[in-house]
Amino acid sequence: MANNSRILVISDTHAPYHHPDTLKFLTAIKDKYDPDRVVHIGDELDNHAMSFHPSDASLYSAGDELKKGREFLWQIEALYPKVDVMESNHGSLAYRKAMVAGIPKEMLRPYSDILDLKKWTWHPDLEITLPDKQPCYFCHQKSANSFLALRDIGMNFVQGHFHEKYNIHYHGTGERLKWVIATGCLVDDSSLAMAYNNVNLRRPIIGCSMIIDSQPRLLPMVLNRKGRWNGKLT
Repeated sequence: MANNSRILVISDTHAPYHHPDTLKFLTAIKDKYDPDRVVHIGDELDNHAMSFHPSDASLYSAGDELKKGREFLWQIEALYPKVDVMESNHGSLAYRKAMVAGIPKEMLRPYSDILDLKKWTWHPDLEITLPDKQPCYFCHQKSANSFLALRDIGMNFVQGHFHEKYNIHYHGTGERLKWVIATGCLVDDSSLAMAYNNVNLRRPIIGCSMIIDSQPRLLPMVLNRKGRWNGKLT
């Protein structure tokens, strides 16, 4: 049973439009840190072809995208068989589409069955007690200003969604020190599925995060000029 002393947070992967070195990166993290609990912060699949926004016809159809994305998640499952996953805006697209079409949820297959991930569990949000007895709250997204959200939530917390935000903020009170992680992403910024981000000056920051002995830590995937991982964990 996990004692939560080494929690790995896998950032937004948006499979199959994930960074090409994601699996190598996650394997290196396992070899070095041997996490005893794994949380995927959400947007595990991109579901670009099902988006409410215009999709690029040059990319996979919805069926092919699901097949490719599922194959990628199975490779992560081989590394990390048990994962807590945060419900997210991209991961929930099929169900939101069904709602718009008037299809009752009872007529749809459970998400874990569709992906065939037997030990992965989806949560709207998740609260975990850390070894120092302080709570830590996980969610896909609460606020673009993570520091203000930290003060409102009142406990340590971790969020994803905002690809260009990759940082740790601290907030001290007379009671204790609290922190928040904005955990970046693991996307392939060169993919057409990410073209919507080209209007922004700030680029996605590639990496994961960990909570080691109750303290937050960023694990960036440092890229070379060709956009590939340099093979080193910082």
